[in-house]
Amino acid sequence: MYTTLISVEQLQTLQANGQPLMVFDCSFELMNPAAGPTAYADTHVAGAVYANLDTALSTHNLADAASGGRHPLPSRETFAAWLGSVGFANHMQAVVLDRNGANYCGRLWWMLKWLGHEAVAVLDGGHQAWASSGGAMASGATPAYPATTFEIKPAVATLVTPEAILKNIGSANQTVLDARAAPRYRGEVEPLDPVAGHIPGALNRPFSANLSTDGKFKPADVLRAEFLALLGTRDPASVVHQCGSGVSANPNLIAMEIAGLGRTGLYAGSWSDWCSDPSRPVAQG
Repeated sequence: MYTTLISVEQLQTLQANGQPLMVFDCSFELMNPAAGPTAYADTHVAGAVYANLDTALSTHNLADAASGGRHPLPSRETFAAWLGSVGFANHMQAVVLDRNGANYCGRLWWMLKWLGHEAVAVLDGGHQAWASSGGAMASGATPAYPATTFEIKPAVATLVTPEAILKNIGSANQTVLDARAAPRYRGEVEPLDPVAGHIPGALNRPFSANLSTDGKFKPADVLRAEFLALLGTRDPASVVHQCGSGVSANPNLIAMEIAGLGRTGLYAGSWSDWCSDPSRPVAQG
């Protein structure tokens, strides 16, 4: 079972041994939602299922939403139904990837943990690593696999509510970690949401800081040193991750787990949800 990262070579070995698995391509672009599906149709890991952030990993039905923000989580039941519809079952290893520095596939990684599925790992280096290795590629639509019934298990990921964030502002029991780029965190620019700034007391670690120049996650000891330097005296177990809409926060969460610092919480609504309520405090700088 792979639970954080899997290399191209490890995935190829699983495939060669006939391991029950499914590969999910989560490539996407926030500013151009059609770009991800187009890139997938052009070329993707052979056999991979496309997981669209807007339609599979989010919901537009607020009555079914499990979080707020620009990309509300669907209910666990709705997400499990989608998994079954594409043929994913509980006995399978999930491998998730994108072409965007693990930005979008981290969302699917976390959501599977949220449904109690531990056997999910990010393909280190993503689509680019697979393509450069000469791995089998395909084009066209998502393959049609026989439908299954995916059984929801107790969550092994922690979904944190805005009420809990608000209640614990200033408490040693909570350290909010903001994964947005530094200018957005400081409130100097805000291209997507109506209010600029950050949750008071939040620390900033842009999600891209987790990757080396080759597009793969930095070694565990390097990640550990960087997170501990940022946290200082704060307990790693107190960390709650957030970003703009609960997507790019996940690479930070995954990186902390790779670093041996445990599985920490996610505020899935993130800044887009937080700033939607004018009664909630905002900090800048």
